[in-house]
Amino acid sequence: MDTNELGEVAGEIGPYAELTRSVIGAGIEVQRRLGPWLLESACEAGLAYEFEQSGHTVERQVSVPIRYRGLVVPNAFRLDLLIDGVLVVELKVAEAITKEHEAQVLSYLRFSEKPAGLLMNFALQPLAKCGIRRFLMSSSS
Repeated sequence: MDTNELGEVAGEIGPYAELTRSVIGAGIEVQRRLGPWLLESACEAGLAYEFEQSGHTVERQVSVPIRYRGLVVPNAFRLDLLIDGVLVVELKVAEAITKEHEAQVLSYLRFSEKPAGLLMNFALQPLAKCGIRRFLMSSSS
């Protein structure tokens, strides 16, 4: 599997390819119906609705703790969406996807111990060509 130094995956995400394709398809539908530059909360609600309607488990605004030695920071991170308990979806509405956005998703994956993630920027059109990054955590992480 071809990954860059940030863990971003070129192309599909192994065992999560079908699920990620479905999420991307739902994102395209939400953006098509509602338009670009919509608030993240509206994009989140639309994606959650699409997935709930198709029978997937969707959790919104999932709290993720950080543990450092004996210290636990219970609400250190908040995942926008968690699909079927395995796919972290982080939503943005920004002029560009930045390295900071990518690092944010990688931190979410690391501390939530989830295997795959999508970063979706609903400001960019078409979403499928320029507004998506895929991530897969290696089993050694």
